[in-house]
Amino acid sequence: MKKIIVLILLLWSSCAYAESFIELRIPCIIGSNVKAVMPHGEILTLGQVLKFPVKTNHPAYTASKWAAPSTVCASAVNAVHILVNVEDGRGRIISLVPSITVAPAAAPGAYFSLDMPAGTGIFGGFAPLTGSEVRVLHDGQESPLTDTPSEGDTLIIRTPLPESPSVYMVDIENRPAGRVIAYGARGAHVIARVVRRVAGVGRFGGTVYQNVGRIRASHSGVIDVSTSRRDEVGGIQIMPLKHALTSHEMINAWSLTQWMIIAPLPGMPDLEGTPPLFKSALVPGPQLGDKLPDVWSQYGRKPLVLCRRDGGEWERLPEVSGKVDDALIDVTHLRIYFPVWTW
Repeated sequence: MKKIIVLILLLWSSCAYAESFIELRIPCIIGSNVKAVMPHGEILTLGQVLKFPVKTNHPAYTASKWAAPSTVCASAVNAVHILVNVEDGRGRIISLVPSITVAPAAAPGAYFSLDMPAGTGIFGGFAPLTGSEVRVLHDGQESPLTDTPSEGDTLIIRTPLPESPSVYMVDIENRPAGRVIAYGARGAHVIARVVRRVAGVGRFGGTVYQNVGRIRASHSGVIDVSTSRRDEVGGIQIMPLKHALTSHEMINAWSLTQWMIIAPLPGMPDLEGTPPLFKSALVPGPQLGDKLPDVWSQYGRKPLVLCRRDGGEWERLPEVSGKVDDALIDVTHLRIYFPVWTW
């Protein structure tokens, strides 16, 4: 009898903490529907496939190499990038992009074009977390993504929906040597230090599809935060030290004011491609016509960035567009509220 009770408790425990996920299905068939299979089996149509990839993109943007092969390496309002593999120290990717967008990292012929507006669907409320598993369905069999999917295949992305994330908030002291503090189930702990503070706002193209204080993009080497309303351009970026030191496209981060650079603590691994900041946490969140299952998921899956000015109370980020080098000169702290899914 005791063995039966123990078995029941173990089964209940495994079910209680089983991870829910959204399964995104993107067929390699022009005109087919893009679908989201929700945790309880409901199937939602998000848009249609207008184009599918006929090749991969190599070499891709530098930070893609810090993701794991066959996973999502970037999630943004204007693109989702998937790492196929790493060759010669550079990532090989395919991409998903909305039909009207600005997505420089998506190479011609190496992307799905989807007819959903930028910032919505797969690029909004249903966006996959970085690190999400990517598979290919071919002739009824699933396998990891290791090359360009063929016509008739279906790309499957399974993105977790954490109900109780390990980290729910990160505070950043915006000064050299400032603390990056994560708050979660185990309390508060310092996870990094600031090397270079952010003081200005810059013209990061994809911010045209996001609102003030929301996540424009998240990948293994960058968090991009919008400071402008949708249809205007303005934002800041937070990046880890190794990316800032070794990636040729990031050379301006050391001379311009629109980037914050953070470093791991002494003796700790590099931050690139690691949670909570650069993997498995941040998404753009719903906007416009996105409708998630309930009010909790609708608002819970929408990260928010706040600030303190001159050490004052927490408030919304100032709305700033264009390139303004001193727009955030009085910002002493940043706070990122992480998304959570309550089903």
